[in-house]
Amino acid sequence: MLEFFKAGGLLMWPLFICSGIAIAIIAERFWSLQSKRISPPELITHIWQWLKSNQVDNNRIGALQRNSPLGQILAAGLANRDSSREITKESIEDVGRHVTLSLEQNLNTLGTIAAITPLLGLLGTVIGMIKVFAVITTEGVGNPETLAGGISEALITTAMGLVVAIPSLIFYRYFRGKVNLLVVDMEEKAMKLVEILHGEREFDTDKGMQ
Repeated sequence: MLEFFKAGGLLMWPLFICSGIAIAIIAERFWSLQSKRISPPELITHIWQWLKSNQVDNNRIGALQRNSPLGQILAAGLANRDSSREITKESIEDVGRHVTLSLEQNLNTLGTIAAITPLLGLLGTVIGMIKVFAVITTEGVGNPETLAGGISEALITTAMGLVVAIPSLIFYRYFRGKVNLLVVDMEEKAMKLVEILHGEREFDTDKGMQ
């Protein structure tokens, strides 16, 4: 493996670093974007119970903010429950934008890695081919070992670039889609809360939303 790495030349180092960053981001996003951590299913039921029992206070709102990203959004609605529908909705949307940005954390980096690693591989290919032609110019085609070294460097960096880029792009698309689904789910729950707070929807803690 070490010989393979050395054969790829200096550009193997940035490709190796990119692969490490990509793996770290993928692992972190898998952990952070779990549905139960982002949008706990039992959260809205607890809020229904608080509202029905008139138990909403600053302590509960603060605990709700610390609970999860969905909790931050719903807490904004509860904090403005006595305001007009427009203000309640605007406060939820404002917090929602910040929550969405936090869910997209590091995804741009992963997308950048997916975009630049094939280019780094291509650059390695160009450098390797330049070495091949330089050898041909000075020594002719009588030194197959030197020629093979340049061709090997060209092919290895191209392969390494694709090995890093392909899974990075796959997971970038996957996490983007997951974030979109989570955001839609939180938006639906937030709008239901707005309708409850302003008497546009009834709720029942046993049967759920009516």
